[in-house]
Amino acid sequence: MTSETDTPAASGASAAPRAAADPRHPAPPPFDAELAAALEFVGQMIPPTILPEQIPLFRQGMADPTLDEQVAAAGAVHEERTIAGFEGAEIVVSIFRPAVRAAAGPGIYHIHGGGMIIGDRFGGVQGFLPYVASHGAVIVSVEYRLAPEFPDPYPVEDCYAGLVWTAEHADELGIDLARLVVGGASAGGGLSAGVTLLARDRRGPELRASLLIYPMLDDRNQTVSSHQLQGIGVWDRTSNDTGWDALLGDRRHTDAVSIYAAPARATDLSGLPPTFIDVGSAEVFRDEDVEYATRIWQAGGVCELHVWPGGFHGFDGLAPQAQLSIAMVAARNAWLTRMLEG
Repeated sequence: MTSETDTPAASGASAAPRAAADPRHPAPPPFDAELAAALEFVGQMIPPTILPEQIPLFRQGMADPTLDEQVAAAGAVHEERTIAGFEGAEIVVSIFRPAVRAAAGPGIYHIHGGGMIIGDRFGGVQGFLPYVASHGAVIVSVEYRLAPEFPDPYPVEDCYAGLVWTAEHADELGIDLARLVVGGASAGGGLSAGVTLLARDRRGPELRASLLIYPMLDDRNQTVSSHQLQGIGVWDRTSNDTGWDALLGDRRHTDAVSIYAAPARATDLSGLPPTFIDVGSAEVFRDEDVEYATRIWQAGGVCELHVWPGGFHGFDGLAPQAQLSIAMVAARNAWLTRMLEG
């Protein structure tokens, strides 16, 4: 079920926010000037809107050809394991760990993004590789099954199965369980929030922290920011409908939606580990992410929230040289370093 019927732009991104001509979609905050220039280039490769029929296209050609070089530069080795996912089905995890280990190090359990519909376990893992060299960290990145072929609960339950496997094999992997962090970006952030809730409610692995990078949390798509970003930026309102529809099908917008699939629906956010959330002010997820942080505080929890003015979705990865991207990554890494060292 899709909540809007207007026709999205087929391709290209507008660097400047659109005037509020359509009352359903009020004008968003302006893009940061440096990011607006980058968005002109990004829009030639990534349209703001992804429709269901485009999912196969976006699953092609996403591999990072430099990943092996980055792994080697971090002094890491890469190993793959086949483990039991949801209902015992086989899934794969990639493990990145120091080539030479003297003692157990922190663990980073990584969940990739891609709107629940695209991406693989190698997407986004690059940002954590420096921690292999600096902290002796072990990164485990899970290949969860994607919607719509595998709707909820497959993605979040595959991710949870991988987390449990990681904790059960901590000694073998060289992970200090007192420093096990879960994290990811976009859909990976939403799934990280869901896995964190599962770990709390099932008395599963105790997490040191939860890193939610512009997380995809709320299937309802009813916030102001979700209406502001339509046909512009990256991952607009209609793209969000595409992802949530694929994951939830007819359950979407009903009370049958699980809090582990859409963590914004959780009424109890107490008992969570320290949480980090960052998000751009000019992206669909802004308001649901700010609300999630606020509700963690209201439940007596610990959360660090950063809202970056004029940032579009995923700007740190798509325009990494921009000053705002550098500041965003620095703030995120400073927090993660504190969690891994604390």
